[in-house]
Amino acid sequence: PGGMGGMGGMGGMGGMGGHPNMRRTKSKPRATVNHIPFSLEDLYQGVTKKYKITRTVNGSERPETVTIDVKPGWKKGTKLTFEGKGDQPPGQLAGDVVFVIDEKPHPHFRREGNDLVYDQDILLAQALCGFAFKIPTLDKRALRIDISEVVTPGYVKVVPGEGMPYRQGEAKGDLKIRFNIRFPSSLTGDQKQKIREALL
Repeated sequence: PGGMGGMGGMGGMGGMGGHPNMRRTKSKPRATVNHIPFSLEDLYQGVTKKYKITRTVNGSERPETVTIDVKPGWKKGTKLTFEGKGDQPPGQLAGDVVFVIDEKPHPHFRREGNDLVYDQDILLAQALCGFAFKIPTLDKRALRIDISEVVTPGYVKVVPGEGMPYRQGEAKGDLKIRFNIRFPSSLTGDQKQKIREALL
């Protein structure tokens, strides 16, 4: 039974806490996030822009330039990460810089996924009799739209392939045209009679 006393040699295991090959992992500061707005035209066609950033490395400020290569069809919220381009406090790894794509409001179009929405005001006579008009596209074309059907409230004209690009530009969404019919505030007796003769 006295042989059990040999277990006392296990006390030497306490030295494992200071193993010479174990190193402390350096921490990394939180990423710097920048929101950058782009026009709908830039997001439609793609664009390359350079941005100046200032990073602090071991207490010293360093100006740098990064290039943002926006691909056609990128959406709001798309993130682009530049690893190691952020601040680097003493004794730590360099952080990252993240650019988040924002979309500027457009005066004519609204984006719904890969589709574009365009609002067009028309007169009641146009809604009933048909008409044609042109839409200035995001790539500076004049797109002619012919309306031969009767436009009723809530009607949406869909033009395939005239929306935002996707699948690396190999496909495009649709253009959706919504109509706001402007009714006349008043009609003369003669106008009312002609409408009755035409519609009743």
